Amino acid sequence: MVVVASNKNIMKSTLMLNSQLLETIGRLPFQAITQERKAVLEKLVGYVQQRINEHLPVRLNFICTHNSRRSQLAQIWAKTAAAYHNVHIESYSGGVEVTGFNDRAVEAIKKAGFRVTRKGELNPKWFIFYSDDSEPVVAFSKLYDDAINPNRDFAAIMTCSHADENCPFIPGAHLRVPVRYEDPKLFDDTPLELQKYEERSIEIATEMFYVFSQIQKTDG
Repeated sequence: MVVVASNKNIMKSTLMLNSQLLETIGRLPFQAITQERKAVLEKLVGYVQQRINEHLPVRLNFICTHNSRRSQLAQIWAKTAAAYHNVHIESYSGGVEVTGFNDRAVEAIKKAGFRVTRKGELNPKWFIFYSDDSEPVVAFSKLYDDAINPNRDFAAIMTCSHADENCPFIPGAHLRVPVRYEDPKLFDDTPLELQKYEERSIEIATEMFYVFSQIQKTDG
């Protein structure tokens, strides 16, 4: 069947999204994005639009310190939002230390409606499916300059203040965009843990869907 989201800020799509994920997308709180935050996102919108206009590849590398929470969520949601809006991008993530895709963040995307499988034990690879007819996003903790990531001609999206402040230079990036999010790790092992991870996932989803809803496709 053709899946269409109910939220008026979401355009129609023929992407065969997982039904639970579709429901999550339909509830994204676009009204919560402030004008100040939109100004932050506008640099990312402008970059993607320029690349599309020039028929150049769009490569986004989301970077935070441990590549375990925010950068992983941003990579997954950006790829999903771009696919939904029929904007072709390549979405990556990395950090300055290798840890693992945090189990709490994995649970947050499962609750959003992604189908998730796992391979391996130590720093396992997670295969994140937003649609049964699309290739999964492969998520695992890695350095931002890991061989799987682009080494040139990409935008570095800094999702945490620590990485943004301590990595003043990202080799190969021709644009650096700070899009910082509060770390849900602050609430680990507290009664608010689940709530805060879900909130961060939804916040990132909302902003990524907003970004790609602004992109105008070109002919050719």
